[in-house]
This record gives sequence, C-alpha cells and structure tokens, in this order.
Amino acid sequence: MKSQLYLISPPKIDDVLKFQKTLDEIIAVGEIACFQLRLKEIENRDIAKIGKEIFPILQDAGIACIMNDNARLARDTHADGVHLGQSDGTIKEAREILGKDATIGVTCHNSTHLGLVAAEQGADYVAFGAFYETQTKISAPRAELEILKWWQDVMEIPCVAIGGITPENALPIINAGADFIAVSSAIWNNPQGPAQAVIKYNEVVKKASF
Repeated sequence: MKSQLYLISPPKIDDVLKFQKTLDEIIAVGEIACFQLRLKEIENRDIAKIGKEIFPILQDAGIACIMNDNARLARDTHADGVHLGQSDGTIKEAREILGKDATIGVTCHNSTHLGLVAAEQGADYVAFGAFYETQTKISAPRAELEILKWWQDVMEIPCVAIGGITPENALPIINAGADFIAVSSAIWNNPQGPAQAVIKYNEVVKKASF
C-alpha cells in the first residue's frame, strides 16, 4: 500500500468560510485520506461548530474526518473517528462512545511498546513521531525511521508518521513504511498556498519505492 496524506488542521481557524474555500482548493488538486481537526485554546462548543461546518465538505470528497483528543466531540460532530493522545482517555471508552465502526488512532511517540499496547486494545492505527523538528509540538520526543520499518515487519494495523515532515524530507519516511504521513504547518504555511503544498506531497508519494 502506498503512503497517503493525513492532513491536520491549523491550530486556529478564524474565518470558517475562508477555510472552507481553502479546503475546496485542496480537495480539487490532491489525494488526501484523512483530516484531523486539532484546534487549540478554543472552547469545545466552538470546535464542535467548526467541525459541523467543515466535516461534510471533506466527507463528501471521501476524506475521513478525525477529531483530536475528544471522543464526545467526535460523536457530536459526526466525525469518522478520534485521535487519542496518551492522556486522552482509553480506547475502550472511545469505542463505547463512538461505536465499533469508528476509527480510533493513538499517539505512541517513539515507543514500539505503546504501539503494541494500542494495537492490543483495539486501535485502528498508531502514530509515531516526531521524526523531524516540528513547530506544532516543540517538545515532542524524536522517533527514528527504524520504528516504521519494524512496525511494517511485525504489525498489520497502519502507522502514521508525524512531526516536521515536508515535501523535501518526506521520501525517507515513506520508504521506511509509513502508511500515512501527517502534515500540518508545512501545508498551511506554504508561501504558494496549501493546495500547492498538497500537490508537492503527492508528487513525493508517487516517487516512493513503497
């Protein structure tokens, strides 16, 4: 299976209508598998409002919508699933809230042990990183490419690579076996615009040997 793009929202969405237009432009040019809504320093009711406005656009385009951290918000916004950090509750609790068909992912940092535990508890995917220096999570532990290779050799559920991944440094991550590459600031801060950044990522994916 070739790697796919896992898009994470910017930390703030001030103008939802403008952001919807940006999403339309991105959808028109690139292949995106997932979109995670990860907003910081904002009330849950405001996150829910934004999710309800943008998720249908993405879902209509066949893009899975994942809510960060909060299974109840995922349920209330009709997201396709939730992404849990190590302190965001258990997979069991999230499954009880969202049902058996929801997608549940778990942050596992640079730990195969955490990945194995998550898989055993029923996660649908695990996320490893940060692989490079990242603006999004400055204190994130650093992961090595070997963890992706090991995971592909041993496990069946998909792995997501995250942390500082740009079109310029993505190829080793993809070739190491990342099923998904999670990207955020390199998309939204691209000088040529988010749509052009998505095009660049997908060009790299096509070059990969995996």
